[in-house]
Amino acid sequence: MAFDGLFTHAMVQELKKQLVGGRINRISQPYPAEVLMVVRAHRHNQTMLLSANPSYPRIQITTIPYQNPAVPTNFTMTLRKYLESAVINDIKQVGNDRIVEFYLSTRDELGDVKELVLVVEIMARHSNVTLVQRQTGKIIDAIKHVGSDVNRVRTLLPGAQFIMPPKQKKTNPYQANQHYSDLVRQDGMDQDQLAHDLQQQYEGLGRETSRDLASRLLAADNLPIAYGSFLRGFEEPKPVILTDQKGKKHFFAFPPLNVSDYSDKQSFPTLSAMLDAFYANKAETDRTRELAGQVLQVINNELKKDRRKIKKFQKALAEAAQADYYRIRGEILTTYLNRLHGGMKEIVLPNFYDDNHPLKIKLKPELSPSRNAQHYFTRYDKLKKSVAHVNEQMAKTNTEIDYFNGIKTQLAIAAPADVQEIKLELEQEGYLRHKKQGKRRKPRVSKPQQFKASDGTVILVGKNNLQNDRLSFKIANKNDTWLHVKDMPGSHVVIRSNNPSQQTILEAAQLAAYFSKARQSDNVPVDFLPVKELHKPHGAKPGFVTFRGQTTIKVTPKPLNKK
Repeated sequence: MAFDGLFTHAMVQELKKQLVGGRINRISQPYPAEVLMVVRAHRHNQTMLLSANPSYPRIQITTIPYQNPAVPTNFTMTLRKYLESAVINDIKQVGNDRIVEFYLSTRDELGDVKELVLVVEIMARHSNVTLVQRQTGKIIDAIKHVGSDVNRVRTLLPGAQFIMPPKQKKTNPYQANQHYSDLVRQDGMDQDQLAHDLQQQYEGLGRETSRDLASRLLAADNLPIAYGSFLRGFEEPKPVILTDQKGKKHFFAFPPLNVSDYSDKQSFPTLSAMLDAFYANKAETDRTRELAGQVLQVINNELKKDRRKIKKFQKALAEAAQADYYRIRGEILTTYLNRLHGGMKEIVLPNFYDDNHPLKIKLKPELSPSRNAQHYFTRYDKLKKSVAHVNEQMAKTNTEIDYFNGIKTQLAIAAPADVQEIKLELEQEGYLRHKKQGKRRKPRVSKPQQFKASDGTVILVGKNNLQNDRLSFKIANKNDTWLHVKDMPGSHVVIRSNNPSQQTILEAAQLAAYFSKARQSDNVPVDFLPVKELHKPHGAKPGFVTFRGQTTIKVTPKPLNKK
């Protein structure tokens, strides 16, 4: 079942019971198209998620923890200005459409009551969250700005008049007046055709919802009772997640008539709890991909620059390898200087480095004979001196390439919070500019991920370079054991024990291999040594360490249970 109009109806009933009369305490926007509001209602704090994500738009109560960005967005600041301490007076659905209105009241600086409406549209790529002044209908702000160049019918910009999306000419299923009876009685009607006709006739029916209703009507002896029972299912939902024969999961406000067609069933106490379970991995993957897109673009651009540099350095070194070409010609010209005279373009002289075989040497006609010889020596000296500089710059560029490849490996296994910290790292290193929006809080690096070895020993894993540095040089004790996959990008791993068992070392090494570029490989070499043997060179990039005296073992990557 999609988040269609009927599911929206059920969710509005659930939110009204839990949130109406509550007061909004905190507002945050952890992701570009998603807003979180902590509402104090019925002596409990509830976190409401308003998502205009084009892939997973929805409204719900959520218990999944989120990490706020260091700098709040302009839309967040607007919502905080107008809605913090506001009371939710009512929650209404517009018809049976995927549009929900939150009616709110608050007081301004003078103590006067202000009435506001927060409109949430759950419509795939057209989803939006808009704050509107109730009396004037003027838009205060929207999470997605839509100008007249994008949509001629509706302009969703601050100061514009709020206009509802064009209404479809369909009947509200709660005001059906038995129109469905005429559809069912058509000759030769099958489930798919009836489902299609129901979608065309009634507002807010998704494909799965209309198919379930069609199957119930076709199997019913009494159509009004079957239809009424179907609608009552959204008033008293029994949320379930069902898995089909292909392994794909589907959520429903209540079990469909053909529930036996599904191989697995999970029941939940509320619609919100069900959505948390359904979207937990999908939404996080999508958010990670969305946040990582900008980072990957920056990294790929920097890698292209670095690879172009390497080609130039290699060309310069190849030229420097031919430095003797210029030295030999300079020395021959100096030896036979008396044979040269001004205006010559070339000369053939015996090469005493090659059994006096004749050697043609190009000359600059505008230079004197001695200046021509000096020109070759100058070129020779320049090439010889460039070798050390080119080698130094090439080493720095290769180090930077390794650094960016390491970040790409981290992004492949990152959660949204990890991507935020990677962005912060790139800002600190000067590869990304941070947006100057309000007062910037001092960033806090999240804690490394914790796992338990089979004997109960705690193993910590850094998921990005900031975590890696903090883990290796702040959290770990000097006698703890440190592990890292050998000679390739990967996470820092620390065993919180000064004398771990061989089994624990093996399990930690498997983790180190799992959180590395070699995740899909076998027989991955992993180094381990005491933390006290680690060193961080001055000026080194985040996550870079040096060490010696390590022991190396080969393992197959494998995850462990989280602590």
